[in-house]
Amino acid sequence: MTDLPRKAAARTARLAALPLGYAGRQAMGLGRRLGGASADAVLTDVQQRTAEQLFRTLGELKGGAMKFGQALSVLESALPEEVTAPYREHLTALQDSAPPMPTSTVREQLTTYLGDDWRERLVWLDGAPTAAASIGQVHRGTWRDLASDEMTERDVAVKVQYPGAGEALMSDLRQISRVARGMAPVFPGLDIKPLVAELQARAADELDYHLEAEAQSAFAEAFADHPDIVVPEVVSVGEQVLVTEWMESPHSLAHIIRDGTQEERDHYGEIFVRFLFEGPKRTGMLHADPHPGNFRVLPAPDGSPGRLGVLDFGAVARLAEGGMPEATGRLMRIALDNDDESLVAGLRAEGFIRDRIEVDPRQVLEYLAPFIEPAAQERFTFTREWMREQFERVNDPRSESFTLAMKLNLPTSYLLIHRTWIGAIGLLSQLGASVPFREILEESLPGFAE
Repeated sequence: MTDLPRKAAARTARLAALPLGYAGRQAMGLGRRLGGASADAVLTDVQQRTAEQLFRTLGELKGGAMKFGQALSVLESALPEEVTAPYREHLTALQDSAPPMPTSTVREQLTTYLGDDWRERLVWLDGAPTAAASIGQVHRGTWRDLASDEMTERDVAVKVQYPGAGEALMSDLRQISRVARGMAPVFPGLDIKPLVAELQARAADELDYHLEAEAQSAFAEAFADHPDIVVPEVVSVGEQVLVTEWMESPHSLAHIIRDGTQEERDHYGEIFVRFLFEGPKRTGMLHADPHPGNFRVLPAPDGSPGRLGVLDFGAVARLAEGGMPEATGRLMRIALDNDDESLVAGLRAEGFIRDRIEVDPRQVLEYLAPFIEPAAQERFTFTREWMREQFERVNDPRSESFTLAMKLNLPTSYLLIHRTWIGAIGLLSQLGASVPFREILEESLPGFAE
């Protein structure tokens, strides 16, 4: 399949078939068990076949289906090993690739959104995409600056939105929300509906390339002098076409997750965290899509780990305070100081604990302790095992942590910040990176060092 399917009924049918396929494979597995096959062999086979159908479907449909799959891929490190091991390859494949759309469709989009004379400026365009994602794909090209007396040319990345992407995006997310319960057995312990709701909430912004160009320009200017972080400048923008400077890179963080050395994991993991916290400080915005495919490695001339390039500014949180909330760092510091009474008072003031909700301050501190653990050490090593332990602790209905979590509230202003933070921890855990987390927070998170 090489184009974005646009008929809502066809897309809905394919998504609705996902939980049905899982149920059918379970029934077949039961038959094999009765025939003498081992439980482990049957379980592995069912999981493998489920993954092949699920992530092939999500990748081919693109739109909201693929975006949902990419969100799951970042959280892969939180899921039990016996669940993810049989199909980790299928999960992580969505972090870097997707089937392309036809060249004729690309040229139609360029004509519609850059004008009939686009060939005078975009004098060369690679027919094959260099990257493809949920709502668009990227081609390499050569851009001629017609405003310059010298007619200078430069390499550019041309991001083209799939026709019908907006309709497909929202339709997919609505359907996934409806069939979420049927997908639950595939991802035990993961509440899919809030994940889909958050994707729905930010979908409109991601479809607006003018809004994305505005955010990318702000980040490019803010990080223009940074020694370790590179953000390409915006060259031109139309409603569904975005042209930026080309960034030469051999691969993304998805490759480092699969095959990187520990030196590369630690190096790029640290730069990623620095970008995550320096971004709000420099721009007043938070890059809210911590997906490995959005971060490109730029090795040094001798091949050693170098700079980190950042792409895709369609999902950003425009922070009300012009930066990360001061309360975030202050409450983390209070928790590190083991001041449980002040912690509860601060959480109430920010709306994390509603009026008339009674909680045990010591239990609240114990619940939050693992979340601030990375800041309690000079260097913290994120691992899949650590991430999985935290995930299981707060999702076990039998635990005190689960009961307490039901009493806590997440204010609207913190929704995207929280979602980004969870995704970032997932990425770092996939990397297995050792990071000077406390030092970075002291430098860039308001309220933490005070």
